[in-house]
Amino acid sequence: MKILIIGNGGREYAIGLKLQSETNVEKIYFAPGNGATTKIGENILMSDFEQLAKFAIDNAIDLTIVGPEAPLSAGVVDVFKAHGLAVFGPSRAAARLEGSKAYMKDFLAKNNIKTAQYLNTDNKEEAFKFIDTLGLPVVVKADGLCAGKGVIIAQTYNEAKDAVSDMLSGDSFGDAGKRIVVEEYLDGFELSFFAICDGENFVSLPVAQDHKRLLDNDKGPNTGGMGAYAPSPLASANLIKSLEDEVVKPTLKGMQNEDAPFCGVLFVGVMVVGDEPYVLEFNVRFGDPECEVLMPLIDGNLSEILLNAANGKLEAVKLKAQCAVGVVIASENYPYKNSPKAKISVKQIPENSHLVYAGVSEEDGEIYASGGRVLVCVGLGDSIKNAQERAYELCKNVEFKGMQYRKDIAWQALR
Repeated sequence: MKILIIGNGGREYAIGLKLQSETNVEKIYFAPGNGATTKIGENILMSDFEQLAKFAIDNAIDLTIVGPEAPLSAGVVDVFKAHGLAVFGPSRAAARLEGSKAYMKDFLAKNNIKTAQYLNTDNKEEAFKFIDTLGLPVVVKADGLCAGKGVIIAQTYNEAKDAVSDMLSGDSFGDAGKRIVVEEYLDGFELSFFAICDGENFVSLPVAQDHKRLLDNDKGPNTGGMGAYAPSPLASANLIKSLEDEVVKPTLKGMQNEDAPFCGVLFVGVMVVGDEPYVLEFNVRFGDPECEVLMPLIDGNLSEILLNAANGKLEAVKLKAQCAVGVVIASENYPYKNSPKAKISVKQIPENSHLVYAGVSEEDGEIYASGGRVLVCVGLGDSIKNAQERAYELCKNVEFKGMQYRKDIAWQALR
């Protein structure tokens, strides 16, 4: 098989790394890829969807995998399907589950899927009145895509109202905030649940847990994610069954009713309150850094699994009886501002661990940290503790100026 992966982050590198190990995969292309994906395949510098589809036809690409949410929401899958190409990911209509928080919340309500009490509005006064009915803190979300930054957890009513005013005026997130969702704050613990879907059927992957805060003990600002682990012992068999029966099944049925069957990865951001799962959000692709810990747990050919899903013929997925922990190493000034480039040196890669590269560039055969989340150190083991030790052993073998990482990834599973 020849495979095209659209995207340039750690998620796309992790997918490529898994595919590279499969004997039936002949060639991998990345569009655009990053400074390290050239170790796995070939980078192509094009982003126009029609151009990419033509490239796929001209190069006899058997399967295209779309990594990030932006091209999915912009309709890349529709373009590829119009050319008769096999592509794994949801259509533009189905990607609204992530592309519009207002659509997603209304969809949940319509399909009787548990979620926080909410108001979807573009009217400031209406939002203010609703805020006054809620307890503190109050959650305010921009409707559109904001690269994971469009959520404010306001600790006071005035802060919530200021957030509403800033979003609706366009000051905070431009057009993405011209419509908002205001919702009650749910107090529990978060999990990341993933299902590979073919429009009608699905298979569940190990439940992961992401660590959003920059610093140990969940302190500091929110980030794109500072590490993850899977499978989480916090997800009981009953909880997983509830998610499958009460969230994924009605979602697939509901999307069929909307004439937008969901094919791709359904990523359910879950808040567990008591023993009950509530949907915080849907994403329509693999999470990052969750993808980096899920890929090595899949036993079998990912290429065949995703091709079958793209063709509406999903089959069972075998999983390894292992655990994975991924620790994100970020650049010096992340997440506040850009960081200077820094050359990365790796002393050695201990057994049962590997690196996943994200925010990197390549110069004269050397890999440089180019900002943001630079790479992920992944450790594998027969327990979370074992996998965590291996991930941190790998961290000690990586060096670049200003690097920072959390020292407590997977703490909730090990306390």
